[in-house]
Amino acid sequence: MTAPSRDFVELAEDVSASPLWNPDLAPTRLDQRTWSTYHIAALWIGMAVVITTYTLASGLMQQGMTWWQALGTILLGNVVVLLPMVLNAHAGTKYGVSFPVLCRASFGVRGANLPAILRAIVACGWFGIQTWIGGLALHTLFGAAWSGWTGVPGGVWIAFAIFWLIQVVIILRGLEGIKLLEAWSAPLLLGAGVALLVWAIRRGGGLGHILSESSRLQQGSTPFWRLFPAALTANVGYWATLSLNIPDFTRYARSQRSQVLGQAMGLPTTMTMFAFIGVAVTSATIVVFGEAIWDPVALIARIGSPLVVIVGALVVLAAQLTTNMAANVVSPANDFSSLAPRRISYVTGGLITAVVGLLMMPWKLYADAGAYIFTWLIGYSSLMGAIGGILIADYWLLRGRELSLPDLFALHGRYAYTNGVNQKAVIALVLAVLPVLPGFIRAATTPGGVVPNPGFFDTLYTYAWFVTFALSAIIYLAITRRPR
Repeated sequence: MTAPSRDFVELAEDVSASPLWNPDLAPTRLDQRTWSTYHIAALWIGMAVVITTYTLASGLMQQGMTWWQALGTILLGNVVVLLPMVLNAHAGTKYGVSFPVLCRASFGVRGANLPAILRAIVACGWFGIQTWIGGLALHTLFGAAWSGWTGVPGGVWIAFAIFWLIQVVIILRGLEGIKLLEAWSAPLLLGAGVALLVWAIRRGGGLGHILSESSRLQQGSTPFWRLFPAALTANVGYWATLSLNIPDFTRYARSQRSQVLGQAMGLPTTMTMFAFIGVAVTSATIVVFGEAIWDPVALIARIGSPLVVIVGALVVLAAQLTTNMAANVVSPANDFSSLAPRRISYVTGGLITAVVGLLMMPWKLYADAGAYIFTWLIGYSSLMGAIGGILIADYWLLRGRELSLPDLFALHGRYAYTNGVNQKAVIALVLAVLPVLPGFIRAATTPGGVVPNPGFFDTLYTYAWFVTFALSAIIYLAITRRPR
């Protein structure tokens, strides 16, 4: 039985004997749902204020966009992805369930492992990328504190390993530590971003002057309207993973209002503002140093005294930690836990994420800006879009936002389908991804990810998230009968 409470449904039945249950996957109780609008907004500020956001506009400008075209594309992409974010968050807030548990309603109690593992693999890649960047910041910090560090053999790799171990320690502390980390770090990170912008305006001769210098950041000559579809899709893809597993966080929200307002206030605004700071500060470096310095870690090393470098590097480290812990550990930890709930806890799942993130060689994923945008971001967005279309179609259109909490943990309940797998959801997922697969293969085998003479499938691939999201929802609705 379940007990309703306005926005909430709480599980009153004991399902702890189920092999699909463990304490980390169990629906949150009413007394655990304490995250306010501020906590949700702070979560997004902590995740969005990160080096990959700071440099996001640079990848677009290197292809040929102006600064305002790049920022407009980033803003639009984040407004678009906010919609599935809020829709998928609803089930987490109402029922207190995480992403892998929610997937059981549409994919089946066993079939849910498919979207969970796909989501987890992408998160492992992101974890590795953010850890690599954090390691570079730590390397700079050590160099500022001790001049002899630069002569240490393999210094970058040692710093990378240390930063990786710091995150492992935080993983062992559990989810409550992440909530506190985000709440305290958000004002610090925003303040550091504003401080960088003030430095740029003062040293660069005013905002108008440094933005006029931004034209020198453009390196490509590709027309805007040819770049725009892929760039928009890449920006949607940037948070496509979180648009799926946002229930992992909103299961702790106080109300639907808190999760909607918190996300709307925290996501598009922070992403656009921090990307703008990246453009403005980098433009100022042309005036101040005579060259564009996109990497904030390298910039901090050039700005001033060892104290400035140390403080700046610590802020960068905090940014990497807040993003990695929230965006790239919580969700895959739950996803891996759902594969074998009795054997894999949240902490064990987090440790698996940390190890797999290393094995994916993040230094290669992040090495080329064009490949990073057009292969990595767009490529995985096709999978995330297909899963998201099925989840939203199932929860909002077929089930009318009504779920049975006990059956989400029952091997032979209403979500058992055929041997625990809803074959129709799997079919919809595969068919939705197939049309963009040829374009992905060509992009992945082309240096920089930009195909010189794009054909039909190449063009289709540039809309990957939109294509797979729409196709999976339509196919799933077409072949699935509305449940009674």
